[in-house]
Amino acid sequence: MQKKLSVVAATVVLLGLSGCGLFSEKADETKGWSATKLYSEASEELDGQHYERAIQLFEKLESSYPFGTYAQQAQMNIAYAYYKSQDQAQALAAVERFIKLHPNHANVDYMYYLRGLINFNDQVSFLNFVYEQDATERDPKATREAYAAFKELVTKFPNSKYTPDSLDRMRYLINAMASYEIHVARYYYRRGAYLAAANRAMGIMSDFRDSPSIEEALFIMIRSYDKLGMTELRNDTERVFRLNYPNSKFLDEGKKAERHWWKFWSSNASM
Repeated sequence: MQKKLSVVAATVVLLGLSGCGLFSEKADETKGWSATKLYSEASEELDGQHYERAIQLFEKLESSYPFGTYAQQAQMNIAYAYYKSQDQAQALAAVERFIKLHPNHANVDYMYYLRGLINFNDQVSFLNFVYEQDATERDPKATREAYAAFKELVTKFPNSKYTPDSLDRMRYLINAMASYEIHVARYYYRRGAYLAAANRAMGIMSDFRDSPSIEEALFIMIRSYDKLGMTELRNDTERVFRLNYPNSKFLDEGKKAERHWWKFWSSNASM
């Protein structure tokens, strides 16, 4: 009986200590904060590049005042904070959520632009390794998604202040995608897959007409058709090539051209 009383007494003591806060979680310092204070504090954290804390405060603001004047701006800032903290998945999720909830928001064009930037930064990382990795092992998914995001912005909001920069980035991305295709075409040619090389180069002709990679794509087609013994196609392609690029660095004839080409590739685009 005495043992049971001791256990009960100990339990009471523990409960009392818990009530005093010894075992309680840290109190929520934002409890009772107004929407204005939450937004101000969160914005300060964002400006100070304390992105994790900024996200916490903006999320607190959104949950506490979901219908207030700051709620939608908080959602946008959450997406931006995730973007700046390089959390691509969370940033894209926040962007998509905002666009779905507020398709007619006055600043929704910025969210389309941010979606492009998120993928653009990811594809830049991909390009940093463009000469270090086998071209067939890379998937330029982020490049295509960034281009699609910027294109959607330009199409839906042609007068947006973000449209000029989006157009510049789209031109860059077109060249990046064409460059990737050139690397793959080279890969096929160097391994004797001449038909695959020609087809890949032909795809560049149809999909990236304004890209500087067109010049080399035509040359790859000429060399591939030559290897395949497709004389008529080779001659037709060479006529187009010479007409459009009369001063091309690829214009050396015969064996000299082959040596020049391989020297150029090995020094500029080894894989």
